[in-house]
Amino acid sequence: VNSSIWNQEVKLQKILSLLASGITAFARSVYGVPLSDDQQDALALLCNTHFEINCYRKNAIRPTLNPKFAGLCKANVQPPNYLFGEDLPKQVKDLDNEAKAVGLIHAPSTSRALAF
Repeated sequence: VNSSIWNQEVKLQKILSLLASGITAFARSVYGVPLSDDQQDALALLCNTHFEINCYRKNAIRPTLNPKFAGLCKANVQPPNYLFGEDLPKQVKDLDNEAKAVGLIHAPSTSRALAF
């Protein structure tokens, strides 16, 4: 990963850490108490902000990846604990196998056309 992307990544990780700490503190402060509509909205917005920043991080990293691994950067409906999911080696292997399979399907034909 190039240095400008890495520097941005470190900064975003710090922001996410602070955001997660704020979400946790808010959740603990209202634990066991029914949430008002405004509190539910605030919590949903904070959690969505966390999700969107992770999507931004993936999109920033995507151009530096080998194109066959770009699928790692898709937005997940269910956010994982880690940026690229729980089992990155398995995902990389699956994408590599998929790229090989697609390459076989799209491989140019080696037969020559008959000249007339």
